[in-house]
Amino acid sequence: MKHTSMMRKALPALLAAVLAVPSPAASAGRGRNDGGQFEREVEACFHRRMTHGTLADVASRPLARRKIAAARAAVWQTWQRTLREASPLPLPALRPLGEASQGSWTLPDSLEPSATMAFYYGTKGQRPAGGYPFYLYLHGSGPRAAEWATGLQLALRFDDAPSVYFVPRIPNEGAYYRWWQRAKLYAWRHLLWQVLASDSVNPARLYVLGISEGGYGSQRLAAFLGDYWAAAGPMAGGEPLPNAPAVNLAGVPFSLLTGADDAGFCRNRLTAEAGRVLDSLRTAHPGSYEHRVELIPGRGHGIDYSPTTPWLKRYERNARPAYFAWEDYAMDGCRREGFGCLRMVRRPSGEADARTCYEVTLRGNSVDLRISNVSYTTAEADTQWGIPLRSARTLTPATGGELLLYLDEEQVDVRRDVVVRVNGREAFRGRVRPDACHLAESCALWGDPLRLFALAVRVAY
Repeated sequence: MKHTSMMRKALPALLAAVLAVPSPAASAGRGRNDGGQFEREVEACFHRRMTHGTLADVASRPLARRKIAAARAAVWQTWQRTLREASPLPLPALRPLGEASQGSWTLPDSLEPSATMAFYYGTKGQRPAGGYPFYLYLHGSGPRAAEWATGLQLALRFDDAPSVYFVPRIPNEGAYYRWWQRAKLYAWRHLLWQVLASDSVNPARLYVLGISEGGYGSQRLAAFLGDYWAAAGPMAGGEPLPNAPAVNLAGVPFSLLTGADDAGFCRNRLTAEAGRVLDSLRTAHPGSYEHRVELIPGRGHGIDYSPTTPWLKRYERNARPAYFAWEDYAMDGCRREGFGCLRMVRRPSGEADARTCYEVTLRGNSVDLRISNVSYTTAEADTQWGIPLRSARTLTPATGGELLLYLDEEQVDVRRDVVVRVNGREAFRGRVRPDACHLAESCALWGDPLRLFALAVRVAY
Protein backbone atom coordinates (compact mmCIF):
# COMPACT_ATOMS: atom_id res chain seq x y z
CA MET A 1 0.00 0.00 0.00
CA LYS A 2 2.88 2.37 0.80
CA HIS A 3 4.44 1.61 -2.59
CA THR A 4 1.14 2.36 -4.40
CA SER A 5 0.78 5.67 -2.60
CA MET A 6 4.33 6.65 -3.52
CA MET A 7 3.68 5.76 -7.15
CA ARG A 8 0.57 7.97 -7.22
CA LYS A 9 2.77 10.89 -6.26
CA ALA A 10 5.77 9.91 -8.36
CA LEU A 11 4.08 9.59 -11.72
CA PRO A 12 2.56 13.09 -11.86
CA ALA A 13 5.90 14.40 -10.59
CA LEU A 14 7.63 12.57 -13.43
CA LEU A 15 5.23 14.11 -15.93
CA ALA A 16 5.80 17.56 -14.48
CA ALA A 17 9.58 17.16 -14.61
CA VAL A 18 9.54 15.96 -18.22
CA LEU A 19 7.32 18.81 -19.35
CA ALA A 20 9.09 21.57 -17.46
CA VAL A 21 10.11 23.80 -20.36
CA PRO A 22 10.38 27.51 -19.43
CA SER A 23 8.81 29.15 -22.49
CA PRO A 24 6.26 31.94 -22.83
CA ALA A 25 4.67 29.88 -25.60
CA ALA A 26 3.36 27.55 -22.90
CA SER A 27 0.72 30.10 -21.99
CA ALA A 28 -0.13 31.08 -25.57
CA GLY A 29 -1.99 27.90 -26.47
CA ARG A 30 -5.23 26.69 -24.97
CA GLY A 31 -4.41 27.54 -21.37
CA ARG A 32 -1.73 28.39 -18.84
CA ASN A 33 0.20 25.51 -17.30
CA ASP A 34 1.55 26.73 -13.98
CA GLY A 35 1.75 24.74 -10.75
CA GLY A 36 0.93 21.30 -12.05
CA GLN A 37 -2.22 22.39 -13.89
CA PHE A 38 -1.32 20.31 -16.93
CA GLU A 39 -0.81 17.17 -14.86
CA ARG A 40 -4.18 17.64 -13.15
CA GLU A 41 -5.88 18.20 -16.49
CA VAL A 42 -4.37 15.02 -17.93
CA GLU A 43 -5.54 12.93 -14.99
CA ALA A 44 -9.02 14.50 -15.10
CA CYS A 45 -9.21 13.91 -18.86
CA PHE A 46 -8.29 10.24 -18.45
CA HIS A 47 -10.66 9.68 -15.56
CA ARG A 48 -13.54 11.26 -17.44
CA ARG A 49 -12.81 9.15 -20.47
CA MET A 50 -12.86 5.91 -18.49
CA THR A 51 -15.91 6.64 -16.38
CA HIS A 52 -18.10 8.67 -18.78
CA GLY A 53 -16.65 7.83 -22.18
CA THR A 54 -16.29 11.46 -23.19
CA LEU A 55 -13.24 13.29 -24.50
CA ALA A 56 -11.91 16.52 -23.00
CA ASP A 57 -9.25 18.83 -24.40
CA VAL A 58 -6.08 19.44 -22.41
CA ALA A 59 -4.21 22.74 -22.14
CA SER A 60 -1.33 23.26 -24.54
CA ARG A 61 2.16 22.42 -23.35
CA PRO A 62 4.80 22.84 -26.10
CA LEU A 63 7.52 20.21 -26.14
CA ALA A 64 11.12 20.21 -27.25
CA ARG A 65 11.63 17.40 -29.75
CA ARG A 66 14.25 15.80 -27.51
CA LYS A 67 11.63 15.44 -24.75
CA ILE A 68 8.91 13.75 -26.79
CA ALA A 69 9.93 10.18 -25.93
CA ALA A 70 10.08 10.87 -22.20
CA ALA A 71 6.77 12.76 -22.26
CA ARG A 72 5.13 9.93 -24.21
CA ALA A 73 6.29 7.41 -21.59
CA ALA A 74 5.07 9.61 -18.73
CA VAL A 75 1.65 10.15 -20.31
CA TRP A 76 1.27 6.42 -20.92
CA GLN A 77 2.18 5.56 -17.33
CA THR A 78 -0.40 8.07 -16.13
CA TRP A 79 -3.02 6.40 -18.37
CA GLN A 80 -2.12 2.94 -17.06
CA ARG A 81 -2.35 4.08 -13.45
CA THR A 82 -5.67 5.85 -13.98
CA LEU A 83 -7.03 2.79 -15.77
CA ARG A 84 -6.10 0.55 -12.84
CA GLU A 85 -7.85 2.89 -10.43
CA ALA A 86 -10.93 3.96 -12.41
CA SER A 87 -11.87 1.37 -15.03
CA PRO A 88 -15.50 0.21 -14.67
CA LEU A 89 -14.63 -3.11 -16.36
CA PRO A 90 -11.33 -4.34 -14.92
CA LEU A 91 -9.75 -7.61 -16.01
CA PRO A 92 -8.68 -10.27 -13.51
CA ALA A 93 -5.08 -11.38 -13.17
CA LEU A 94 -3.93 -13.72 -15.92
CA ARG A 95 -3.92 -17.45 -15.27
CA PRO A 96 -3.55 -20.43 -17.62
CA LEU A 97 -6.68 -20.59 -19.79
CA GLY A 98 -7.65 -24.13 -18.76
CA GLU A 99 -7.45 -23.14 -15.10
CA ALA A 100 -8.86 -19.62 -15.39
CA SER A 101 -11.92 -18.96 -13.29
CA GLN A 102 -14.87 -17.19 -14.83
CA GLY A 103 -15.01 -13.43 -14.71
CA SER A 104 -17.99 -11.20 -15.45
CA TRP A 105 -18.80 -7.62 -16.35
CA THR A 106 -22.08 -5.83 -15.74
CA LEU A 107 -22.82 -3.60 -18.72
CA PRO A 108 -24.87 -0.40 -18.43
CA ASP A 109 -28.64 -0.92 -18.35
CA SER A 110 -28.98 2.15 -20.56
CA LEU A 111 -27.30 0.16 -23.35
CA GLU A 112 -28.88 -3.25 -22.72
CA PRO A 113 -31.10 -4.39 -19.83
CA SER A 114 -29.74 -7.00 -17.42
CA ALA A 115 -26.57 -7.50 -19.45
CA THR A 116 -23.89 -9.48 -17.64
CA MET A 117 -21.02 -10.61 -19.83
CA ALA A 118 -19.29 -13.65 -18.34
CA PHE A 119 -15.90 -14.53 -19.78
CA TYR A 120 -12.77 -16.63 -19.60
CA TYR A 121 -9.48 -14.74 -19.70
CA GLY A 122 -6.30 -16.75 -19.68
CA THR A 123 -2.96 -17.68 -21.19
CA LYS A 124 -1.58 -20.49 -23.32
CA GLY A 125 2.14 -21.17 -23.15
CA GLN A 126 4.96 -19.08 -21.77
CA ARG A 127 5.01 -15.32 -22.13
CA PRO A 128 7.20 -14.18 -25.05
CA ALA A 129 9.72 -11.40 -24.49
CA GLY A 130 7.54 -8.93 -26.39
CA GLY A 131 4.31 -9.94 -24.66
CA TYR A 132 1.52 -12.38 -25.50
CA PRO A 133 -0.54 -12.15 -28.70
CA PHE A 134 -4.18 -11.55 -27.74
CA TYR A 135 -7.27 -13.25 -29.25
CA LEU A 136 -10.91 -12.24 -28.84
CA TYR A 137 -13.07 -15.27 -29.70
CA LEU A 138 -16.82 -14.81 -30.36
CA HIS A 139 -19.12 -17.84 -30.20
CA GLY A 140 -22.12 -18.81 -32.36
CA SER A 141 -25.84 -18.33 -31.74
CA GLY A 142 -26.97 -21.62 -30.25
CA PRO A 143 -27.85 -21.94 -26.53
CA ARG A 144 -25.29 -19.63 -25.01
CA ALA A 145 -24.00 -21.92 -22.26
CA ALA A 146 -23.17 -24.68 -24.75
CA GLU A 147 -21.70 -22.25 -27.30
CA TRP A 148 -19.52 -20.62 -24.65
CA ALA A 149 -18.24 -24.00 -23.43
CA THR A 150 -17.42 -24.98 -27.01
CA GLY A 151 -15.61 -21.68 -27.47
CA LEU A 152 -13.35 -22.39 -24.52
CA GLN A 153 -12.51 -25.85 -25.84
CA LEU A 154 -11.73 -24.47 -29.29
CA ALA A 155 -9.56 -21.72 -27.82
CA LEU A 156 -7.58 -24.34 -25.91
CA ARG A 157 -7.09 -26.42 -29.07
CA PHE A 158 -6.26 -23.73 -31.62
CA ASP A 159 -2.62 -23.63 -32.74
CA ASP A 160 -1.59 -20.16 -31.63
CA ALA A 161 0.34 -20.54 -28.35
CA PRO A 162 1.82 -18.58 -26.75
CA SER A 163 -1.30 -16.45 -26.53
CA VAL A 164 -3.91 -14.80 -24.33
CA TYR A 165 -7.62 -15.47 -24.94
CA PHE A 166 -10.73 -13.55 -23.98
CA VAL A 167 -13.74 -15.85 -24.50
CA PRO A 168 -16.99 -14.03 -23.63
CA ARG A 169 -20.51 -15.37 -23.26
CA ILE A 170 -23.21 -13.31 -24.94
CA PRO A 171 -25.03 -11.38 -22.17
CA ASN A 172 -28.56 -12.01 -23.51
CA GLU A 173 -30.18 -14.20 -26.13
CA GLY A 174 -33.05 -13.29 -28.46
CA ALA A 175 -32.88 -9.86 -30.08
CA TYR A 176 -29.71 -9.03 -28.15
CA TYR A 177 -27.76 -11.99 -29.58
CA ARG A 178 -25.42 -9.79 -31.62
CA TRP A 179 -21.77 -9.12 -30.87
CA TRP A 180 -21.81 -5.67 -32.49
CA GLN A 181 -24.63 -4.04 -30.54
CA ARG A 182 -23.98 -0.96 -28.43
CA ALA A 183 -23.58 -2.68 -25.05
CA LYS A 184 -21.01 -5.02 -26.56
CA LEU A 185 -19.23 -2.09 -28.26
CA TYR A 186 -18.95 -0.53 -24.81
CA ALA A 187 -17.38 -3.77 -23.55
CA TRP A 188 -14.93 -3.97 -26.47
CA ARG A 189 -13.74 -0.41 -25.90
CA HIS A 190 -12.90 -1.18 -22.28
CA LEU A 191 -11.45 -4.58 -23.17
CA LEU A 192 -9.08 -3.06 -25.72
CA TRP A 193 -7.99 -0.37 -23.28
CA GLN A 194 -7.31 -2.98 -20.59
CA VAL A 195 -5.44 -5.33 -22.90
CA LEU A 196 -3.34 -2.60 -24.49
CA ALA A 197 -2.40 -1.26 -21.06
CA SER A 198 -1.29 -4.69 -19.88
CA ASP A 199 2.44 -5.22 -19.81
CA SER A 200 1.74 -8.91 -20.53
CA VAL A 201 0.26 -8.33 -24.02
CA ASN A 202 2.00 -7.28 -27.22
CA PRO A 203 0.02 -4.22 -28.44
CA ALA A 204 0.89 -4.98 -32.07
CA ARG A 205 -0.67 -8.45 -31.93
CA LEU A 206 -4.41 -8.23 -31.23
CA TYR A 207 -6.74 -10.52 -33.18
CA VAL A 208 -10.50 -11.09 -33.45
CA LEU A 209 -12.20 -14.24 -34.69
CA GLY A 210 -15.49 -16.06 -34.38
CA ILE A 211 -17.82 -18.72 -35.77
CA SER A 212 -21.32 -18.30 -37.27
CA GLU A 213 -22.91 -15.45 -35.27
CA GLY A 214 -19.38 -14.85 -34.04
CA GLY A 215 -18.30 -14.81 -37.68
CA TYR A 216 -20.73 -12.00 -38.39
CA GLY A 217 -19.59 -10.22 -35.26
CA SER A 218 -15.88 -10.57 -35.95
CA GLN A 219 -16.32 -9.35 -39.53
CA ARG A 220 -18.19 -6.28 -38.30
CA LEU A 221 -15.66 -5.59 -35.55
CA ALA A 222 -12.77 -6.08 -37.99
CA ALA A 223 -14.08 -3.14 -40.03
CA PHE A 224 -15.50 -0.93 -37.27
CA LEU A 225 -12.37 -1.25 -35.08
CA GLY A 226 -9.95 -1.77 -37.95
CA ASP A 227 -7.21 0.42 -36.45
CA TYR A 228 -6.72 -1.98 -33.50
CA TRP A 229 -6.38 -5.44 -35.07
CA ALA A 230 -3.28 -7.18 -36.37
CA ALA A 231 -5.60 -9.53 -38.31
CA ALA A 232 -9.17 -10.85 -38.23
CA GLY A 233 -10.65 -14.30 -38.85
CA PRO A 234 -14.43 -14.73 -39.19
CA MET A 235 -15.57 -18.27 -39.98
CA ALA A 236 -18.87 -19.66 -41.33
CA GLY A 237 -20.18 -16.12 -41.72
CA GLY A 238 -20.55 -13.48 -44.38
CA GLU A 239 -21.96 -9.98 -43.89
CA PRO A 240 -23.39 -7.61 -46.51
CA LEU A 241 -20.48 -5.23 -47.05
CA PRO A 242 -22.32 -2.01 -46.05
CA ASN A 243 -22.42 -3.60 -42.55
CA ALA A 244 -18.65 -4.13 -42.56
CA PRO A 245 -17.00 -1.87 -45.16
CA ALA A 246 -14.07 -3.64 -46.75
CA VAL A 247 -12.21 -0.35 -47.26
CA ASN A 248 -11.55 -0.22 -43.51
CA LEU A 249 -9.42 -3.39 -43.78
CA ALA A 250 -6.44 -1.77 -45.52
CA GLY A 251 -4.19 -2.69 -42.60
CA VAL A 252 -6.13 -5.70 -41.28
CA PRO A 253 -5.11 -9.02 -42.88
CA PHE A 254 -8.46 -10.73 -43.24
CA SER A 255 -9.29 -14.44 -43.33
CA LEU A 256 -12.89 -15.48 -44.10
CA LEU A 257 -13.55 -19.22 -44.42
CA THR A 258 -17.08 -20.44 -45.24
CA GLY A 259 -18.49 -23.70 -46.55
CA ALA A 260 -19.19 -23.60 -50.29
CA ASP A 261 -22.61 -25.16 -49.59
CA ASP A 262 -23.42 -22.86 -46.65
CA ALA A 263 -26.42 -21.18 -48.27
CA GLY A 264 -28.15 -20.20 -45.00
CA PHE A 265 -28.69 -16.42 -45.05
CA CYS A 266 -26.57 -16.41 -48.24
CA ARG A 267 -23.35 -16.91 -46.29
CA ASN A 268 -21.54 -18.49 -49.24
CA ARG A 269 -22.58 -15.77 -51.69
CA LEU A 270 -21.71 -12.96 -49.26
CA THR A 271 -18.32 -14.54 -48.60
CA ALA A 272 -17.63 -14.67 -52.33
CA GLU A 273 -18.61 -11.01 -52.68
CA ALA A 274 -16.23 -10.02 -49.86
CA GLY A 275 -13.43 -11.84 -51.69
CA ARG A 276 -14.22 -10.08 -54.96
CA VAL A 277 -14.20 -6.62 -53.39
CA LEU A 278 -11.01 -7.27 -51.41
CA ASP A 279 -9.29 -8.56 -54.56
CA SER A 280 -10.15 -5.27 -56.25
CA LEU A 281 -8.94 -3.18 -53.30
CA ARG A 282 -5.64 -5.07 -53.10
CA THR A 283 -5.05 -4.47 -56.82
CA ALA A 284 -5.75 -0.76 -56.41
CA HIS A 285 -3.54 -0.45 -53.30
CA PRO A 286 -0.55 -2.82 -53.51
CA GLY A 287 0.76 -3.71 -50.05
CA SER A 288 -2.62 -3.19 -48.39
CA TYR A 289 -5.74 -5.35 -48.07
CA GLU A 290 -3.98 -8.67 -47.44
CA HIS A 291 -6.66 -11.37 -47.33
CA ARG A 292 -7.57 -15.02 -47.62
CA VAL A 293 -11.24 -15.50 -48.50
CA GLU A 294 -12.17 -19.10 -49.35
CA LEU A 295 -15.25 -21.22 -49.90
CA ILE A 296 -14.49 -24.71 -48.59
CA PRO A 297 -15.63 -27.31 -51.19
CA GLY A 298 -18.25 -29.83 -50.08
CA ARG A 299 -18.86 -28.19 -46.70
CA GLY A 300 -21.97 -26.56 -45.30
CA HIS A 301 -22.17 -24.56 -42.09
CA GLY A 302 -19.71 -26.84 -40.31
CA ILE A 303 -16.08 -26.42 -41.45
CA ASP A 304 -12.62 -27.08 -40.08
CA TYR A 305 -11.90 -24.08 -37.82
CA SER A 306 -8.26 -24.94 -37.11
CA PRO A 307 -6.58 -23.14 -40.07
CA THR A 308 -7.59 -19.65 -38.96
CA THR A 309 -5.34 -18.75 -36.04
CA PRO A 310 -2.13 -20.13 -37.64
CA TRP A 311 -2.81 -17.70 -40.50
CA LEU A 312 -3.67 -14.79 -38.21
CA LYS A 313 -0.60 -15.12 -36.00
CA ARG A 314 1.72 -14.39 -38.94
CA TYR A 315 0.76 -10.72 -38.84
CA GLU A 316 1.52 -7.71 -36.67
CA ARG A 317 -0.28 -4.38 -36.68
CA ASN A 318 1.30 -1.36 -38.33
CA ALA A 319 -0.20 1.39 -36.18
CA ARG A 320 1.19 4.20 -38.36
CA PRO A 321 0.73 3.14 -41.99
CA ALA A 322 1.54 5.28 -45.02
CA TYR A 323 -1.97 4.58 -46.37
CA PHE A 324 -5.30 3.72 -44.75
CA ALA A 325 -9.00 4.31 -45.34
CA TRP A 326 -11.82 4.87 -42.88
CA GLU A 327 -15.47 4.71 -43.79
CA ASP A 328 -17.12 6.46 -40.85
CA TYR A 329 -20.58 5.04 -40.20
CA ALA A 330 -22.93 4.28 -37.33
CA MET A 331 -23.23 0.75 -35.96
CA ASP A 332 -26.24 0.27 -33.71
CA GLY A 333 -26.28 4.04 -33.33
CA CYS A 334 -22.62 4.22 -32.24
CA ARG A 335 -19.89 6.05 -34.10
CA ARG A 336 -16.13 6.12 -33.71
CA GLU A 337 -14.63 9.40 -32.54
CA GLY A 338 -11.53 8.76 -34.58
CA PHE A 339 -9.72 6.10 -36.59
CA GLY A 340 -6.07 5.56 -37.48
CA CYS A 341 -4.54 9.00 -36.93
CA LEU A 342 -7.75 11.01 -37.48
CA ARG A 343 -9.92 12.55 -34.78
CA MET A 344 -13.37 13.76 -35.71
CA VAL A 345 -14.11 17.42 -34.91
CA ARG A 346 -17.14 18.06 -37.14
CA ARG A 347 -18.71 15.66 -39.62
CA PRO A 348 -19.61 17.05 -43.04
CA SER A 349 -23.25 16.03 -42.51
CA GLY A 350 -25.34 16.14 -39.38
CA GLU A 351 -27.49 13.23 -40.49
CA ALA A 352 -27.34 10.29 -38.08
CA ASP A 353 -26.94 7.66 -40.80
CA ALA A 354 -24.61 9.64 -43.10
CA ARG A 355 -21.35 7.96 -44.13
CA THR A 356 -18.05 9.59 -44.99
CA CYS A 357 -14.90 7.92 -46.30
CA TYR A 358 -11.45 9.29 -45.44
CA GLU A 359 -8.49 8.02 -47.47
CA VAL A 360 -5.14 9.07 -46.02
CA THR A 361 -1.80 8.89 -47.85
CA LEU A 362 1.41 10.07 -46.17
CA ARG A 363 4.56 10.77 -48.20
CA GLY A 364 7.24 12.47 -46.14
CA ASN A 365 5.90 15.86 -45.10
CA SER A 366 3.00 15.65 -47.53
CA VAL A 367 -0.42 14.30 -46.50
CA ASP A 368 -3.17 13.73 -49.04
CA LEU A 369 -6.74 13.30 -47.82
CA ARG A 370 -9.53 12.16 -50.08
CA ILE A 371 -12.78 12.83 -48.21
CA SER A 372 -16.01 11.60 -49.76
CA ASN A 373 -19.68 11.20 -48.95
CA VAL A 374 -20.64 7.53 -49.32
CA SER A 375 -23.90 6.08 -50.52
CA TYR A 376 -24.92 2.50 -51.27
CA THR A 377 -27.44 1.22 -53.77
CA THR A 378 -28.45 -2.44 -53.70
CA ALA A 379 -27.41 -4.01 -56.99
CA GLU A 380 -28.64 -7.53 -56.16
CA ALA A 381 -30.73 -8.91 -53.30
CA ASP A 382 -31.66 -12.49 -52.52
CA THR A 383 -35.31 -13.36 -53.03
CA GLN A 384 -35.89 -15.33 -49.81
CA TRP A 385 -34.62 -12.97 -47.06
CA GLY A 386 -34.13 -9.74 -48.99
CA ILE A 387 -30.44 -9.69 -48.02
CA PRO A 388 -28.41 -7.27 -50.18
CA LEU A 389 -25.83 -9.48 -51.90
CA ARG A 390 -24.09 -6.81 -53.95
CA SER A 391 -24.13 -3.06 -53.50
CA ALA A 392 -22.95 -0.22 -55.70
CA ARG A 393 -20.84 2.17 -53.63
CA THR A 394 -20.88 5.80 -54.80
CA LEU A 395 -18.44 8.51 -53.64
CA THR A 396 -18.92 12.27 -53.98
CA PRO A 397 -16.59 14.98 -52.60
CA ALA A 398 -17.46 16.00 -49.03
CA THR A 399 -17.38 19.54 -47.67
CA GLY A 400 -18.24 21.30 -44.43
CA GLY A 401 -16.30 19.08 -42.03
CA GLU A 402 -13.33 19.44 -39.74
CA LEU A 403 -10.87 16.95 -38.30
CA LEU A 404 -7.64 16.68 -36.38
CA LEU A 405 -4.82 14.90 -38.19
CA TYR A 406 -2.27 13.44 -35.77
CA LEU A 407 1.31 12.96 -36.91
CA ASP A 408 4.42 11.28 -35.57
CA GLU A 409 7.78 12.97 -35.25
CA GLU A 410 9.36 9.98 -37.00
CA GLN A 411 6.97 10.33 -39.96
CA VAL A 412 7.47 14.02 -40.67
CA ASP A 413 10.41 16.40 -40.34
CA VAL A 414 9.34 19.07 -37.82
CA ARG A 415 12.03 21.38 -39.20
CA ARG A 416 10.15 21.67 -42.50
CA ASP A 417 6.64 22.67 -43.52
CA VAL A 418 3.93 20.02 -43.52
CA VAL A 419 1.52 20.21 -46.45
CA VAL A 420 -2.00 18.77 -46.19
CA ARG A 421 -4.25 18.51 -49.25
CA VAL A 422 -7.94 17.65 -49.21
CA ASN A 423 -9.41 16.34 -52.45
CA GLY A 424 -6.45 17.82 -54.33
CA ARG A 425 -6.63 21.30 -52.79
CA GLU A 426 -4.15 22.61 -50.24
CA ALA A 427 -5.80 22.89 -46.81
CA PHE A 428 -2.71 23.49 -44.65
CA ARG A 429 0.94 24.46 -45.08
CA GLY A 430 3.22 25.27 -42.17
CA ARG A 431 5.38 24.04 -39.33
CA VAL A 432 3.86 21.64 -36.84
CA ARG A 433 5.14 21.95 -33.29
CA PRO A 434 5.26 19.09 -30.77
CA ASP A 435 2.85 19.54 -27.88
CA ALA A 436 2.16 17.31 -24.88
CA CYS A 437 -1.56 18.05 -25.11
CA HIS A 438 -1.66 15.96 -28.30
CA LEU A 439 0.01 13.05 -26.50
CA ALA A 440 -2.62 13.18 -23.76
CA GLU A 441 -5.60 13.63 -26.08
CA SER A 442 -4.58 10.88 -28.51
CA CYS A 443 -4.02 8.61 -25.52
CA ALA A 444 -7.52 9.33 -24.22
CA LEU A 445 -8.99 8.87 -27.69
CA TRP A 446 -7.56 5.41 -28.40
CA GLY A 447 -5.90 4.11 -25.22
CA ASP A 448 -3.20 2.72 -27.48
CA PRO A 449 0.54 2.87 -26.68
CA LEU A 450 1.34 2.69 -30.40
CA ARG A 451 -0.71 5.83 -31.16
CA LEU A 452 0.48 8.53 -28.79
CA PHE A 453 0.99 11.46 -31.14
CA ALA A 454 2.90 14.64 -30.27
CA LEU A 455 1.95 16.50 -33.47
CA ALA A 456 -1.43 17.51 -34.86
CA VAL A 457 -2.92 19.60 -37.67
CA ARG A 458 -6.50 20.92 -37.60
CA VAL A 459 -8.01 20.56 -41.06
CA ALA A 460 -11.27 22.18 -42.18
CA TYR A 461 -12.72 21.31 -45.57
